[in-house]
Amino acid sequence: MVRFITGRLVSSLLTLWVIVTLTFVLMHAVPGGPFDTEKALPQAILDNLNKRYHLDWPLWKQYLYYLWNLAHFDFGPSFKHIGQSVNQIIAQGFRVSATLGGMAIAVALTGGVLAGVVAALRQGRWIDHVVMTFASVGLAVPSFVVATVLVYLLAYHLKVLPAGLWGTPAQAVMPVISLALGPMAVIARYVRTSMVEVLRQDFITTARAKGLPRRTITYVHALKNAILPVITYLGPLTAGVLTGSFVIEQIFAIPGMGREFVLSITDRDYTAIMGTTVFYSVLLILANLAVDLIYAWVDPRIRVAKGASD
Repeated sequence: MVRFITGRLVSSLLTLWVIVTLTFVLMHAVPGGPFDTEKALPQAILDNLNKRYHLDWPLWKQYLYYLWNLAHFDFGPSFKHIGQSVNQIIAQGFRVSATLGGMAIAVALTGGVLAGVVAALRQGRWIDHVVMTFASVGLAVPSFVVATVLVYLLAYHLKVLPAGLWGTPAQAVMPVISLALGPMAVIARYVRTSMVEVLRQDFITTARAKGLPRRTITYVHALKNAILPVITYLGPLTAGVLTGSFVIEQIFAIPGMGREFVLSITDRDYTAIMGTTVFYSVLLILANLAVDLIYAWVDPRIRVAKGASD
């Protein structure tokens, strides 16, 4: 198991290095620069800015300098937010994005697991068909379409919720629903399919023969095994919610990381682009690593297999 974790950490660092290198190269390959504006700056000012941010260095030297600072968890100063470092921008924006994403994941997990269990226990009945229809719709409709429809219905037409901004529970309702609907549909389908299969296993029949309560059989014995596909999905779910929040934050004018990322690309803020990309990459790598460890913890067969391979 130790060898497994060590191997995953090494491969994660290699993946992060590839992401950093590709982002750095692509960012500098695009024509233009962070100080290119409609009104051309005097050459002396432009030279001073390039010198201030080391843009007058050769590209390989800028790359090594960035890696050195990155190794010290320093994303550097922002080119556009004067007096602010990228670390400060990430700290401010991520607090909002993490809150939004955490609520969306919680809603998706709770709603998806409950819907999947109910559909499996009522297989073939009307409620099963309703849940599966909802899941199909949730999978087919993108989050930005859901957000647009919600804004039109609840904010513009019925006027029961604010159309945007962030800070109150009412302002969080529509962004959370927009982000959670798709993952909730996926989880409901996973749980429903897995539960139907688990409920036919011999150990469930044995539990029933022993006279265990139906609730104990369903939520202790069956759900623990049926939840494994959902745990596997947690990594991609985290990635989907975080990257999906970019668009949702723009629609609802939420001051999170997604909005900062979009603005950094528009402004050609090199250090902000690199900082947000690296930060999100680290989050996704850690999420996938955590999923592997949780998966091995929940399923003893995997833990035994890993131990034997070590």
